[in-house]
Amino acid sequence: MVSSRKNLQFKTLLAAGPQLIRWFILIAAVAITVGSMVAFFLWALQQTIHFRFQHPWLLYLLPIAGVLIHFIYRFYGQSAEKGNALILQQIQDNGESVPKRMAPLILITTLITHLFGGSAGREGTAVQMGGSIASMFSGIFRLQADDRKLMLTMGMAAGFAAVFGTPFAGAIFALEVLTRGRVKYSAFIPALLVALLADATVNAWNVHHQHYRIDELPMFNDYLGRSLHFDLLLTLKILLAAVAFGLTSYLFTRMIECIKDLSNKFISIKWMIPFAGGVIIIALTQLLGRPDYLSLGVDPEYPGAVTLQSAFHLGGADNWSWLWKTIYTSITIGTGFKGGEVTPLFYIGATLGNTLSALLNAPVSLFAALGFIAVFAGATNTPLACTIMGAELFGADHLVFFALACFIAYLFSGFIGIYGRQQSCRSRTYLSAKFSKYLPGEQVSDC
Repeated sequence: MVSSRKNLQFKTLLAAGPQLIRWFILIAAVAITVGSMVAFFLWALQQTIHFRFQHPWLLYLLPIAGVLIHFIYRFYGQSAEKGNALILQQIQDNGESVPKRMAPLILITTLITHLFGGSAGREGTAVQMGGSIASMFSGIFRLQADDRKLMLTMGMAAGFAAVFGTPFAGAIFALEVLTRGRVKYSAFIPALLVALLADATVNAWNVHHQHYRIDELPMFNDYLGRSLHFDLLLTLKILLAAVAFGLTSYLFTRMIECIKDLSNKFISIKWMIPFAGGVIIIALTQLLGRPDYLSLGVDPEYPGAVTLQSAFHLGGADNWSWLWKTIYTSITIGTGFKGGEVTPLFYIGATLGNTLSALLNAPVSLFAALGFIAVFAGATNTPLACTIMGAELFGADHLVFFALACFIAYLFSGFIGIYGRQQSCRSRTYLSAKFSKYLPGEQVSDC
């Protein structure tokens, strides 16, 4: 009896062998291709941004660049213009293919946006390239609907992990972003494997990510004598800051929505929308007399510029840097320029954390790090992924603080997010019908 059972198990494993080999090939193909594409994108993006630093007059061509992007998508983009929303839609619905043209189009138009000073990010580009490449391999291997959905999820994980150097966060993000309040863990292993390999591919191309550091905090002993980075007063300050981070996420999302709505309402000639957005960005830069809030915000254009790195140091940001970056990015994305929102969200959160640290007499680098991940968590409704991202970027010493900031910000960011195709998972006891008016146009399912 025991012998026959072992024989059955062996035959089952033997029969599953070809499928396992097939999936390992798919994982490797997607990861290496996406990782290589993202490595090239990161290199090209840095070259593009530094070229603009050397030629600041390029900013005055931003309106024309916006018109160019509009017509590129009008004549060649078709459904690819939906971007991340299209990938989420295909995963949630029937797993149909994502256009192959999505990857080159988003790569080219993102570089155009940054070349002329548009305030955008890079995550949207990486995720869309990942989804497009994964869809391409789905077609080559003639996968069925459920397998195509898994492949698109893997593509998102690979793109996110590769562009930020956070494979564990990338895997969780690809699962958590699909539906608010629910994570489908059955896809975690393939998502993690592809994320790890994509990140390793970027490193193999000798493309490196930005590093940030939290200054050492005093150690406190609990009643058992264990040394911990814990202080009740500091925790209360973090909770207060987390509420501000969540409300800022809400403001960011609403501003983009309002700019899109107002532009479509009052500007009937559609190519004039990005043209107007470019003109406003130029006017704001002239008004402020500084280019700090253009483009990505990672590398300094001049000594003393406000950047993501500077926000981790005392005096490294102005009191309203976070608001100016919110305005710049909302106008850029809301009027049709391409790139993404996540790196600007990092900038907004880090500079807001810098400001709050001064108001609350709290550690600057810690609050910059908390804002970095928490504003992102609120805007994308992915608090678990952002908590893990905090540990990957800054170390696990302050994991409890990361979790508090991300989940509180998530709760105070409202029932909206930057990804319009996110479903909302709810129970009838958690979100009653009277709150449904706050969820316009969203898919809401019971858990």
